[in-house]
Amino acid sequence: MARKRVRVKSDTGASRGGRFFAAPSKVPCFSSGAVILDCVLGGGWAENRVINIVGDKSTGKTLLAIEACANFAKKYPHATIHYNEVEAAFDLAYAEAIGLPLDRVHMVGTDEDDEDDVHCFTVQDVERDLTRRIDAGEHCLYIIDSLDALSDTVELATDTDKGTYGAQKAKKLSEMFRKLNQRLAESKVTLMVISQVRDKIGVSFGRKTSRSGGRALDFYCSQVIYLAHIGRLKKVIKKVTRVVGVKVKATCDKNKVTLPFRECEFPIFFGFGVDDATAGLNFLLEVGASPWTVDESKQILKDMPGMTSEDWATHRAKINEAVVAEWYAIEDGFLNQRKKY
Repeated sequence: MARKRVRVKSDTGASRGGRFFAAPSKVPCFSSGAVILDCVLGGGWAENRVINIVGDKSTGKTLLAIEACANFAKKYPHATIHYNEVEAAFDLAYAEAIGLPLDRVHMVGTDEDDEDDVHCFTVQDVERDLTRRIDAGEHCLYIIDSLDALSDTVELATDTDKGTYGAQKAKKLSEMFRKLNQRLAESKVTLMVISQVRDKIGVSFGRKTSRSGGRALDFYCSQVIYLAHIGRLKKVIKKVTRVVGVKVKATCDKNKVTLPFRECEFPIFFGFGVDDATAGLNFLLEVGASPWTVDESKQILKDMPGMTSEDWATHRAKINEAVVAEWYAIEDGFLNQRKKY
């Protein structure tokens, strides 16, 4: 039996009738590019905060950053976007093909006409660059891709055979956040940090992975998303099988703007990005609340890859509306009905 839909009209997330109701966060947000992930985050990526995207290889970390750029540019036509691509492995043509607004994005360290524009290879460089933009009152999204590729001045000055084991980097990163975190909250700068996962050795309980930079990100981030690869999407053409995408599970490990520990799954197709409509429709089918019958929904999922942009946009809008209403109706069901005080 299909779940009865309850449309949550409260936009404050505060009390109504004596108890708390789940609702999108009051903190200003911009879309992640997937409505199901927006629901997990509490409305999208939190603005003027520190955000951390963590994941293994081929889990869509850079892709989510690219889609964040596209949606930030759409919401704020006059704001700036700075992409600090420390890994030196960025394909601009591919990024543009899947939505990166190149005319709006400044790749840090590539503007030869700007005397203040420097390559930010170290934590100290990033701190100076962010401080300069905060002092200028700039409204921007600043992305570091990735934290693992960042070094520090001590490491750069040390011979390779004399390892620093990242201790100085972790210390400087913690210092940077202590200096800038409050200023970021009071400014118009949103900082998005991408991290790779690292396996812990000899761990028998708890999370078996970590990320570089010490515990600073655990303390100072408002949103931390862990991405996990859970499957490959394949297609057969003329008896030839190729991997055309991956299926990813996103878990919100920390969230200071809404309820934490929410998770979702979504497909990512190469050359396209996150398939928002498919992810949303799969969620609605799972909870028994699709805007269409089960057979119609399955047919739409089957036809989705070959749809025109116009048809896809129409279906996406209808699915997104249903996903948001159903998500927060379900969230309400998990909250206590009684008051403590």
